[in-house]
Amino acid sequence: MNKVCLMGRLTREPDTRYSQGENSMMITRYTLAVDRIRKREGEATADFIRCVEFGKQAEFAGKYFRQGTKIAVSGRIQTGSYVNRDGNKVYTTDVVVYDQEFAESKKASEQNRGQQEPPVSEMPVDAEGFMTIPEGIDEELPFT
Repeated sequence: MNKVCLMGRLTREPDTRYSQGENSMMITRYTLAVDRIRKREGEATADFIRCVEFGKQAEFAGKYFRQGTKIAVSGRIQTGSYVNRDGNKVYTTDVVVYDQEFAESKKASEQNRGQQEPPVSEMPVDAEGFMTIPEGIDEELPFT
């Protein structure tokens, strides 16, 4: 089985192009910075994984994804090779994405791209880790 699930942030704006030929389709490429779960001292904390999408998926990514956007993707690993201008063989590894979704809200995404918002004060938490509702706010809650 060849299946990959990743969550990370786009390192730059997606690169979108159209294929050649009679039935041309959009192709979008981007790189995801994916945090490592276990970090060793002196080791990089993220891997940079190249992703490629085709057709409608590529159109969506090209339209809505921006540098810094946190997304979750699933797909398959595809390897390949080509000969570069210097005559050297170069090996490639890409994730061909077949499913994608945003992994954070638009508001959080904008905040992570540097648009500062006023700080939110933290709600008090009880012994079990649940937020306590301040007095007088319960009439605004739809489930009380």
